[in-house]
Amino acid sequence: MRDHHSHRDHSDSRDGFEKRPGPGRERGGRGPRVFAPGDLKLLLLALIAEQPCHGYDLIRQIESMFDGAYSPSPGVIYPTLTFLEESEMILGDAEAGKKRYSITDAGRLSLSEQAIALDGVRMRIEVSKRSLRGQDRPAEIHEAVHNLRHALQMHHGRWSPEEILRVRDLLNNTAKAIVDGPVVQSVQEKAE
Repeated sequence: MRDHHSHRDHSDSRDGFEKRPGPGRERGGRGPRVFAPGDLKLLLLALIAEQPCHGYDLIRQIESMFDGAYSPSPGVIYPTLTFLEESEMILGDAEAGKKRYSITDAGRLSLSEQAIALDGVRMRIEVSKRSLRGQDRPAEIHEAVHNLRHALQMHHGRWSPEEILRVRDLLNNTAKAIVDGPVVQSVQEKAE
């Protein structure tokens, strides 16, 4: 792997092991993806079920859930509200030029059927919140994960049965060592 601080000639053959932007700056300069597909629809439905509100209120509620580290854009919220309205999950009642959204019976039924999925959304929000605030992993760990992904992509389908087992064991042993942490390692070292 390359030293991050050294200058390199960009005409050299790149191995891809390079310093990456830190947390919160991925996907072409935008921040990391916060919601998995379908998460925002479910979250908006749940928030509207708690209390009818305007789109702007929903943006502020979500921003509050992330302790200000993320605020969804109107360009994401309003099309999702339109989808929910067209799906007859919510009703938009225009008052003074602003729509106030409330949940329908079909929306309540859908929400009750997706209670476990909603718990998952809330859990992912907590994980995303830590990540957006830089509490998830240090930059060095983000870089190492990137390097691992790149190494796997560079394999180009050369997966013999022996190689599959070798890489599987490396990854599983590394994962176990990370989970076990330094406490288990220091106990093992004392036993030796």
